Amino acid sequence: MNSRRDFVKKTALLGTGIALAPHLSFGADMSSVKPILNVALIGVGLRGTNHLSNLLQRKDVQITAICDIDNSRNKIALDLIEKAGFKKPAVFGKDEYDYRNLLELSEVDAVIISTPWLWHTRMAKDAMLARKYTGLEVSAANTMEECWDLVNTHEETGSHLMILENVCYRRDIMAVLNMVKKNIFGELLHFRCGYQHDLRFVKLNDGKTAYGKGVEFGEKGISESAWRTQHSLLRNADVYPTHGVGPIAVMCDINRGNRFVSISSMASKGVGLHNYIVKNGGEGHPNAKLKFKQGDIITSMIETANGETIIVTHDCNSPRPYSLGFRVQGSEGIWEVDGNRIYIEGQAQKAHRWDDATKWLEENDHPLWQKFGEYAAGSGHGGMDFFVLNAFVESAKENIPPPMDAYDAAAWSAITPLSEVSIANNGESQDFPDFTRGNWVKRKPYNWIKNTY
Repeated sequence: MNSRRDFVKKTALLGTGIALAPHLSFGADMSSVKPILNVALIGVGLRGTNHLSNLLQRKDVQITAICDIDNSRNKIALDLIEKAGFKKPAVFGKDEYDYRNLLELSEVDAVIISTPWLWHTRMAKDAMLARKYTGLEVSAANTMEECWDLVNTHEETGSHLMILENVCYRRDIMAVLNMVKKNIFGELLHFRCGYQHDLRFVKLNDGKTAYGKGVEFGEKGISESAWRTQHSLLRNADVYPTHGVGPIAVMCDINRGNRFVSISSMASKGVGLHNYIVKNGGEGHPNAKLKFKQGDIITSMIETANGETIIVTHDCNSPRPYSLGFRVQGSEGIWEVDGNRIYIEGQAQKAHRWDDATKWLEENDHPLWQKFGEYAAGSGHGGMDFFVLNAFVESAKENIPPPMDAYDAAAWSAITPLSEVSIANNGESQDFPDFTRGNWVKRKPYNWIKNTY
């Protein structure tokens, strides 16, 4: 952590942050960049505390306010801030809407929202209305109305929103993105991705896993089980699509010369949560009588304007190892994350046989990871949390559009309500709204290699 702190201190002093900034061009007017960004955190649970810990490694950030309705989480955050030698921030959380008082503070430039999903859009909308640079955890929206709220509020206020999709900065994903831009896979044809993660257990406040505690949820639940399991009870939809589809959307320039056109979704039967409750709580447990609406496996097929297809899978209630299931396939080759395997026509060791992808990923390691990978160590999720947070901070310091904006937040999150409608209508195809109102045709792709538009 000391190396990361020292690096960011030097970045602030020397201006070398341009190399890491997601949007700063070489001709940027550095006089307009805030030397210190005043950041507030709304939600300091496990995810919010992770963001806080990474912010406290920086010397170009001041934590001016925190908010959580769970006062024990505020105390944990305050302890971290005190140990890091920072000034005590203002504290909010007397009720569910106390965050609005936080947003009235003039000493807040930017906010990071890490709360349960149902609060994401309303808090982000309020933050943009308060003219705060807004970082929003995933997924960004639950309904189509909320997707449009994010876009409309951004356009009405001019306030920027960045969806904090950290998987876009994962090292292997950025290496594959590098390969896509080098045309190694040829013309893009097909992608697979998703969120395949057994979440029947819960994470405790100390971050440890409690494998049998997921039997209780709602008012009796702890950590994410207090709110996340309720979605499986009430909704048959892909409720968490962005970890998978975000990186794929970046690769095929969604909202920037391409867009999602239609989606068709299907759901398997749902037995995973019921079986888990019976196994760990007994057949007589009250929750064993509940009928969970969400299918264990949600499969969606998306078509893009440029003719690619994308299969997105949601699989969180069945026993399985973790995988985001990435596949990138083009006219000249294919890469799959499971098995870390690759096949490039004319360059494979044997025709029609997989090669190990390690050498390809190393040779195409993204410039950001080559230069700053050591500083990302310890930031969380294999280092990608360092890069996504840095992108947010550097964008907010200059008040410029982030690499993943309100239009991306809306398009990626729209998979949830569209998949719900499609499943309810036997897989009937649903049209994606054009959240850019036609501007996707002329919007320039973000250059993830040079970190500028």
